[in-house]
Amino acid sequence: MAKKFDLKLKGYVGGYDFDSNYVEYILEKSESKEVNVLIDSLGGSVASALSICEAFRRHGNVSVHYVGMNASAATVASLGAKHVSIATSGMYLVHKCSTVISKWASMNADQLRQLIEEYDKQKKDLEKIDLNIATMYANKCKKDKQALLDLMKVGGWLTAQEALDWGFVDEICDLPGDVTPKVTAQVIEDLSEAGIPLPFSVQERNDSLMEKIFSMLSSFFRGTTQYQQQTATMNKNYQSILGCLGIEAIEETGGKFTLSVEQMEKLDSSFQEMNSRLNELKETIARKDTELDNLRQKPADDTKHVVDDLSAEGEQSPFDSYVDTVNRAQELFNQIPV
Repeated sequence: MAKKFDLKLKGYVGGYDFDSNYVEYILEKSESKEVNVLIDSLGGSVASALSICEAFRRHGNVSVHYVGMNASAATVASLGAKHVSIATSGMYLVHKCSTVISKWASMNADQLRQLIEEYDKQKKDLEKIDLNIATMYANKCKKDKQALLDLMKVGGWLTAQEALDWGFVDEICDLPGDVTPKVTAQVIEDLSEAGIPLPFSVQERNDSLMEKIFSMLSSFFRGTTQYQQQTATMNKNYQSILGCLGIEAIEETGGKFTLSVEQMEKLDSSFQEMNSRLNELKETIARKDTELDNLRQKPADDTKHVVDDLSAEGEQSPFDSYVDTVNRAQELFNQIPV
């Protein structure tokens, strides 16, 4: 018979199925009793996780059991429990927190400096949150804080035994009803969207799929603990394409460009028009080449008809015109009084 849990916290930390208010409600109802909690979550909001952690600590008699793949804020939530166990098939991951970075704008030097200052402040805030969480992990694991910071920086998956060796959990046990997590396509997609790496065993079976997943843009969790989204910038290169689209710049994220359906249709129309014009030019060149070849094959014309034609029209040849000009000049000279 499966063990009865007073709380089953699954999905996004901070969502409807992992809500701090609901946790508080159940704990208040069970103030004098032991509360057994099942956790199966890839993480979420660190703010909600910290609230749940402290709620567990205040109650003082909470046992947490991890099943499936648990990461990020889901690992923080259990730090206030008196006892933490994990299923043999369970996985555990800690990492440095992150925030969403997405800026689409054209900026001058002053605006860039202001943006850098804002990002620098965010960086310092993240470092403080990392240090706070590392301290909490270190207290649970009875290890040096720097060792936990180093592990968070790596952010790799731990097996149940590794989680026990570190001290994140107090026991490995398989309760009735525990099953090996099935790594479905949906689970892989959720991991990718959260920015969480797949366990090594899954990577071995899904190399081609992994390449596809990690080529996608990283999505992010809601709340404070979120996985960093690649920064969007405006690329002003490729002037020919920009000219076709009638825009000054195009959005680039992680080496990839984003075009709307309307822009794709506009590009396709421009390419079709250019291809049509190119074919017309090719036909014109071919026609001119044919005419040139025909002219080259014709015999040379007799020049006699040129003189005959000039005579027939009453026009003088250049030589006759020269002679007449000299004679008129001589006549004018003769008319000068001596």
